[in-house]
Amino acid sequence: MSDADADDDDGAYYIVPEEAIQYLPQEWQEAIYARAEDGRKVLETADRELKQLSRLSLSFYHVTVLKHIRDKLAVYRFKADMVAFLELDMLTTAFVATYVRLHTGGSGSGFARDALPEALRGAHDEIIDMRNKRYAHVADHDSVNDEMEIQEDEGRFIVSLSLRFGFYIGGSNDWTKLVDALDEIFAERGQKIVERLQARTGRQWLIAQGAPPDATSA
Repeated sequence: MSDADADDDDGAYYIVPEEAIQYLPQEWQEAIYARAEDGRKVLETADRELKQLSRLSLSFYHVTVLKHIRDKLAVYRFKADMVAFLELDMLTTAFVATYVRLHTGGSGSGFARDALPEALRGAHDEIIDMRNKRYAHVADHDSVNDEMEIQEDEGRFIVSLSLRFGFYIGGSNDWTKLVDALDEIFAERGQKIVERLQARTGRQWLIAQGAPPDATSA
């Protein structure tokens, strides 16, 4: 292999099947098994923090979904037709449901209202109320009003049903601030877990960014 080829392979990943290790030189086998054993001991020591990080990964996912919905709402342009209305209703429903799912979390993956900046807690309460009274259950909410009109025409009674919905066109400005605040809250929580991992094991830990290495490129 030339020096140029070596430079091209800098940072490359090579996957050696476990059954092939027996065909490697003895000193290589010993080094591989020693390193694997060392790794197992480190992982056993860090089991608690790794479970916390695993649970937190679901929160990272929900924050990513909220960012996507927020961006979709930001480019939404109102049109006075049913398709545009349904699109806005769908995006709003998805945002509210995902937000509340992230809030309630579970096993350390949610967040408390008090963790938010005080100025955003009112917007948080509004979303919870919308979820409870408008989207998750059939109950009175001030953004929805049903109307019924009855007309009599030559002995026939004609009933006209209609609804009035209130929406934030493009989403509330506070929703963008809430998403940014949550992104910061969970990023900080993840960093604290990484710091505890390093303190407990004496090893360096990083949360990988981007796509994992391609397992088929060996």
